[in-house]
Amino acid sequence: MHGIGYAQPSTAALQLEVITLEAPQLGTSKTIRIYVPKNYTQTARRYPVIYMPDGQNLFDSKTAYSGEWGIDEIMDQQKNPAIVVGIDHGGDKRIEELTPFPHAKYGGGKGDAFLAFMVETVKPYIDRHYRTKPQAKHTAIFGSSLGGLMAFYASITYPDVFGKVGCFSPAFWINREPLRQLLENTTHYKARIYLMCGDQEGDDDMVKDLKAIELWINSRRCSCKKMNISTIIEGGQHNEKLWREQFEKAYLWLF
Repeated sequence: MHGIGYAQPSTAALQLEVITLEAPQLGTSKTIRIYVPKNYTQTARRYPVIYMPDGQNLFDSKTAYSGEWGIDEIMDQQKNPAIVVGIDHGGDKRIEELTPFPHAKYGGGKGDAFLAFMVETVKPYIDRHYRTKPQAKHTAIFGSSLGGLMAFYASITYPDVFGKVGCFSPAFWINREPLRQLLENTTHYKARIYLMCGDQEGDDDMVKDLKAIELWINSRRCSCKKMNISTIIEGGQHNEKLWREQFEKAYLWLF
């Protein structure tokens, strides 16, 4: 489970901006971490944007729970980088925010409010203040574990906002039945999506669930479009190390 980081030196890129935005949809305020490409101020070009939950774990060892993803270092090396926007999770409210439906044991179910905050508050702010390519085909949502669940859910509920999806080690198990009902009633799937998990994640159903989602996607559109890919990493475990190692590959495929 993602939590509070341990005190250590910051590893965040110099061009990382940290701001606070009011989140009326959630009745709180949120820390937002915004990475812009290294040469952002030297050019007039516009950039695609990736929105990611669990912002604490993306850029900085100082705030990460068990090692950062190193998104800023990876983006610094790209020929065609993106702006990356991390939305911090709410600590003990993480399950509440990052589950679309309530779970009998773990509670939760405020995922719609979290996504409304992303779509109604965060994205308009980013599009106003940064040189973005705001269209869905240039906008991704990317997450892992509960964040992976929410990324996939967002691609169904906001298909005209998020045209690309990175779905790592998705915690489909926590909302399996209501998600199944949602999928039964969803006739089309538009997004370009990269699905990934390890075969040693500690949940025997992780690979099975991922393959079931892939099958569902393929049943909703022609696989000839090559709009989705599913990768199972041998020996991969449920942690930032796996997600960090697989991020660049997913980014290059999506963009």
